Amino acid sequence: THWKHGSIVGVFGYGGGVIGRYSDMQDKYPSIAHFHTMRVNQPASKFYSSDYLRCICDLWEYRGSGMMNMHGSTGDMVFIGTFTEQLEPIFYELGHVLQQDLGGSGSNLRTPSCCIGKARCEYACIDTKDMCYELTHYYQDELHRPASLQIKLNHGCPRCVAA
Repeated sequence: THWKHGSIVGVFGYGGGVIGRYSDMQDKYPSIAHFHTMRVNQPASKFYSSDYLRCICDLWEYRGSGMMNMHGSTGDMVFIGTFTEQLEPIFYELGHVLQQDLGGSGSNLRTPSCCIGKARCEYACIDTKDMCYELTHYYQDELHRPASLQIKLNHGCPRCVAA
């Protein structure tokens, strides 16, 4: 592959949320010399308004490649492809305009995720959405500092659909 993964790149004060990627063919393809990926914390049960989704897509179209993976295996929104110089402006807009935080990456705590729970599941036994929200806020600092832990609330009902 022509990609160098796992480089030290990020936003000020955070140890996670950015997966650094650099091409070894920067001279030949300067538009993809850097192609960093950002993980963005998803809301519990992944409820979004259409206005929020438009804003997040506009941000990534303007400052990134426009390519997104909505909820990869980590649960986070995965924004694929941006330059190092765009990381801080993206982070600022996420936090100050969209009220959104980065997700975990690397050896940091991965963003807690949950099934839809009592919001729409008739079989729900516990309120996974509320529990996920509380755990996310309690462990928020661990998302951005080294800690090896993943939280998936997968027993909201007997069907276990969070995976």
